[in-house]
Amino acid sequence: MAQNATIYKVELSVSDMDRHYYETHKLTVAKHPSETDERLMLRIAAFALNAHEHLEMTKGLSTDDEPDLWQKSLSGEIEAWVALGLPSEKVLRQSCSKAGKVIVYPYGGRAADLWWEKIKGGVTRFSNLTIVNFPAEDTAALEKLAKRAMKLQINIQDGEIMIGTEGSAIYVTPETWLAAV
Repeated sequence: MAQNATIYKVELSVSDMDRHYYETHKLTVAKHPSETDERLMLRIAAFALNAHEHLEMTKGLSTDDEPDLWQKSLSGEIEAWVALGLPSEKVLRQSCSKAGKVIVYPYGGRAADLWWEKIKGGVTRFSNLTIVNFPAEDTAALEKLAKRAMKLQINIQDGEIMIGTEGSAIYVTPETWLAAV
């Protein structure tokens, strides 16, 4: 028998000084049975980094042809395609042809480093692709924040992220490997 997704309720207050975006989002996040707490928290962090009134979580792991997050225009075009993990060069090419901008957040420490070494020569031709790595030590700390009901305050300034909960704060410093032109 297939397991059901676990539902998480998140009140996410985003203060992004880099983009001058200040808003509170109430999210209902479905955690796929095979998804880790680390990945769940990375999805929430990626949401904060790209927060917009039209940004939404997708079915993610349960479909192959959707990213983890996307932002669509009112007429249905995909403006932003946000994915986590280590997609193949073929998947990156397809994503870049479907969306105005594509942002990939690899994670996993050494595995992410090896993935980047393998694909970096072939993806520089995509002018709408950005790749931002989350260091393993940062994602391990993030994983510990996962709870079924969360109130998170995320402050973003100079590319650094502070994620605060009641009584604790974690700092994450993502590393941009490739920036869209």
